[in-house]
Amino acid sequence: MTSAATGTVQGPLRSIATRRDTMAGLVQTTKPGITKLVTITSMVGFAMAAVSRHWSPLEFVVIAAACTVGTALSAAGANAINQWMERDRDGRMPRTAHRPIPSARVSGRLVLTFGVALGVCGCLLLWAVCGLAAALVSLTCLLVYVILYTPLKPVTTLATLVGGIPGALPPLIGWCAAQSRIGFDADMTPLLQPAGWSLFALMFVWQIPHFLAIAWMYKDDYEQGGY
Repeated sequence: MTSAATGTVQGPLRSIATRRDTMAGLVQTTKPGITKLVTITSMVGFAMAAVSRHWSPLEFVVIAAACTVGTALSAAGANAINQWMERDRDGRMPRTAHRPIPSARVSGRLVLTFGVALGVCGCLLLWAVCGLAAALVSLTCLLVYVILYTPLKPVTTLATLVGGIPGALPPLIGWCAAQSRIGFDADMTPLLQPAGWSLFALMFVWQIPHFLAIAWMYKDDYEQGGY
């Protein structure tokens, strides 16, 4: 009876533990550290544009919160899709072999679904609250990252320059969001302002030595992965 009772208890506990492991694995595919940095740079752009605008308290809180969450969701989705696309190469490199898909903690199909859902939700939230301009910049980040940068990494070193684009655009998300009105605002004038693009240029230039330093540190791993 003790054995049977123990089995009855262990079954649900094992199921809960499995679900927790799956959720933890999904969170890891979003590269939380990178997602946090992307979100912070977006909010820097938001703050720089927000200081020149007269706000109502509610409007400020709603748009700032939506910009933060929307950017984070979009970035997390892009990172998850990236890990799905690079799952085989990740499995060849000691530095990344422990990631959730290569280590079989989550399925590739689940990660892809999760990533697409996050990206769609993030861009829609930005559009609904922070305006079309912010949403389009976020969507551009996601698409360039997964459609251009990720496939180019094993093909050419020029992928570094392409990868600098989605890494440099987040401040422009915040810049556009801080000049929008709540709702599906279609005003695109924030994208025509040199100040917002100067933030993009600053981030783009910074990323090149950043990428090269990482490439040098992990050159042996990258060679094993076919990069």
